[in-house]
Amino acid sequence: MTKEKGHVHFVGIGGIGVSSLARYFLAEGHTVSGSDVVSCTDLEKEGVKVFKGHFASNVPSNTSLLVYSAAVTQENEELVRAKKDGITVKSYPEVLGGITKKYYTITVSGTHGKSTTTAMLALIMIKTGLDPTVIIGTKMKELEGANFRKGASKYLLIEADEFGAAFLNYHPQIAIITNIEEDHLDFYRDIKHILSTFEKFVRENLKGGLLVINRDDNNAGSLKRKARGRVEEYTQTQKEAKDIVLSVPGKHNISNALAALTVAKNLGIEKEKIIEVLSTFKGTWRRLDEKDTVLKNGRKVRVVNDYAHHPTEVKVTLEAVREKYPKEKVFAVFQPHQYERTYRLFADFVKVLSSVDVEKLMITDIYTVKGRESKETMEKVSSDLLCKTVKKAICTGSVRDTGEYLLKNLQGNEILVIMGAGDVYNLEGHIKV
Repeated sequence: MTKEKGHVHFVGIGGIGVSSLARYFLAEGHTVSGSDVVSCTDLEKEGVKVFKGHFASNVPSNTSLLVYSAAVTQENEELVRAKKDGITVKSYPEVLGGITKKYYTITVSGTHGKSTTTAMLALIMIKTGLDPTVIIGTKMKELEGANFRKGASKYLLIEADEFGAAFLNYHPQIAIITNIEEDHLDFYRDIKHILSTFEKFVRENLKGGLLVINRDDNNAGSLKRKARGRVEEYTQTQKEAKDIVLSVPGKHNISNALAALTVAKNLGIEKEKIIEVLSTFKGTWRRLDEKDTVLKNGRKVRVVNDYAHHPTEVKVTLEAVREKYPKEKVFAVFQPHQYERTYRLFADFVKVLSSVDVEKLMITDIYTVKGRESKETMEKVSSDLLCKTVKKAICTGSVRDTGEYLLKNLQGNEILVIMGAGDVYNLEGHIKV
């Protein structure tokens, strides 16, 4: 039994990344509590006391560390209370950064593919006996839907997000960078700012380590010149790309697999074993996550759930679906995530959404990200404007209203693709039996 080490309280504990870190502390023997505006029944079943809402009284008097998510502002009642009481207060990336110093750490960064690549590499390392600790921003099917795994070895594998320059807190021995595009423009000024931040990570945080980069992506490839250690590149033209057979569709997933393969080979795992494990990969939560669903009207459809919220992600997701289902009717629902992203990448969204190969394209209301929106931007962009510009799209309003539209229009046997990083995944609950 691990000795109890103190009480850690998480503000925003329901987030997919923060909940993973909470589970790490729980596994290390700490008492853990937290708060969020969403329900966290899984964490409660694991022994975590979760408060609904954010109030100063939520912070236990014996708290030794308070950890807060990126969505939490400094005016949050619990943060204010903790600071007043002299409790150590740190952000999620600050705490995770300290943990990375205790392990042989492998990070996975990039605009797209982080979660899937991390999951693929985690599976390889687990199946070949390297027994890693894994902190990931999704749920792994091979871990029975968990987003955390406690290992007994020196290895720590984490998904390293670039939002808010969070990954500058981490100190890896190996770093994967899958690709780099414009995103999180409520924090970054432009692509130059994004690249300079990645360059700093490669130059300072990875000093002397191994950098694994995607040569098919020009921005990621440019980091080769900035590295202060060894660099290995992967590309979809290399021989192993033809050897990899995945159960999940899409060329982008072959690229993710090549990234995982490159690191795994550097950890001493035989190529044949890596390819064998990759063939068993089942995918992750909300990344081309498929299942047959019976609707309330008795009809049956194939639902494909995906986290796609960037133009490139929407494009590759729908291409992968069409690749797997070339003759079926495809209905696609897209929930724009954040007014800032929708506004700043508007032209890219229009280009992608205007060219998708689907029978029906539905766009819901924009999902508002608390604390990351400006009133000025919210007045400049809307789902209605996006629909009018795309023309072929249908504005379906709220998630609930979109469900009602689907129940009236789905005839059965269609492929229903649900895309977005907000609460659009709840759509399935509105339409299924």
